[in-house]
Amino acid sequence: MKKIDGAAPTQEPQWLGPEELAAWRSLQMMQMRLNAAFSRHLMAISTLSLQDYVILVVLTEQEDGQLRPYLLARTVGWERSRLSHHLSRMQKRGLVEKVRCVEDGRGALIAITKKGRNAIEQAAPSHVADVRSLFIDLLGPEEIAAIGQVGEKVLAHLDQVESEMPEECGEKPGDFFTN
Repeated sequence: MKKIDGAAPTQEPQWLGPEELAAWRSLQMMQMRLNAAFSRHLMAISTLSLQDYVILVVLTEQEDGQLRPYLLARTVGWERSRLSHHLSRMQKRGLVEKVRCVEDGRGALIAITKKGRNAIEQAAPSHVADVRSLFIDLLGPEEIAAIGQVGEKVLAHLDQVESEMPEECGEKPGDFFTN
């Protein structure tokens, strides 16, 4: 069995106990059902899929609305091929564009377009209302804080695990989305 987190590999897995299994399955089902609900609601009020929305959010959080593809892939947790295909579809719809990186002249950046910015600005108020009604408003301040702390802890661990992966498993800045 291959190790991924520095723990010694074992032949027999350490199976989850009843409470651990219930927590894990609850988290998985909550994530899947929330994403399905958000996706349905976004498609009903806009031309954006949930995946489009996620990409556009990341780009709008950048000061210049641009990001290198490998960093975008890392941020959203997608594999290179999935991101490339999705960006191609978004580019055809005019939501994003590929621009040459001025800093190195060879690389590309993914940039949000005016149409993409307009689309997310129109969809965001309804999406935030959905996030509130389906998630935030059901929880108290302590629960929200705990979820935030757990999320940050797991994400920090994933960042460390990914940084320890061999080069061929990671993203290389120069070989991605170059067409």
